[in-house]
Amino acid sequence: MNARILVIDDEESICEIVRYNLKKEGHEVDTAFSAEEALEMELGKYDLFVVDIMMEAMSGFDFAKKIRSSEGTQDIPIIFCSALNGEDDTVMGLNIGADDYVTKPFKMSELIARVNAVLRRAELARKAAAAASQPPVHSDPLEETIVYQGLKLDPNSKECFVEGDYVSLTKTEFELLEFFLTHRNRIYSREEIIRRVWPGDVVVTNRTIDTNITRLRKKIGIYGNNIETRLGFGYGFKEKD
Repeated sequence: MNARILVIDDEESICEIVRYNLKKEGHEVDTAFSAEEALEMELGKYDLFVVDIMMEAMSGFDFAKKIRSSEGTQDIPIIFCSALNGEDDTVMGLNIGADDYVTKPFKMSELIARVNAVLRRAELARKAAAAASQPPVHSDPLEETIVYQGLKLDPNSKECFVEGDYVSLTKTEFELLEFFLTHRNRIYSREEIIRRVWPGDVVVTNRTIDTNITRLRKKIGIYGNNIETRLGFGYGFKEKD
């Protein structure tokens, strides 16, 4: 990823060589030759600080403490780059809130690798935080049970009940009955039924429709009489007293 990086070191030559090499990696790089100079800059726009520790007046440790205590910059990654190479120095830097610690003298390839690794981790953390802030994705609301007298069809569980008894329907039979129960008191042509019930890439004949409706009538008992046939027109579900 391309990032905006601020390099802070009181040795101008180090600032320049780090800036040059990070720019070759595609990053946008600014430099500051003291912590005080850096604090005068718009720090919130940066994605990473590369900071020397032993600088005059304000040290890199003190700079990091200010960064970590400021709301606008507290989450921006910091890499310390210092000649202090004792274990206590490294531990102190990490405890202050640094994301990595590189000792001088260093190989530029190592610094670049560490910079890119810290930036990747920061990007993953931002994505995770953004995902956590999104409202939870709710499942689709439950559909209401379709009821006609003692005939019940549950679109959620895909179950059919006749007078309280479970009736096993095939997928096509269930979808046919669901269509009829939600479109009552009208006759539909076979072509209309095919468009509503069967997928567009399935070849369906009139015989297939007739066979499925015949089986469905038998399975739903007395309510099979509600599925009416109009010769030359088609089928429909008619409410009856």
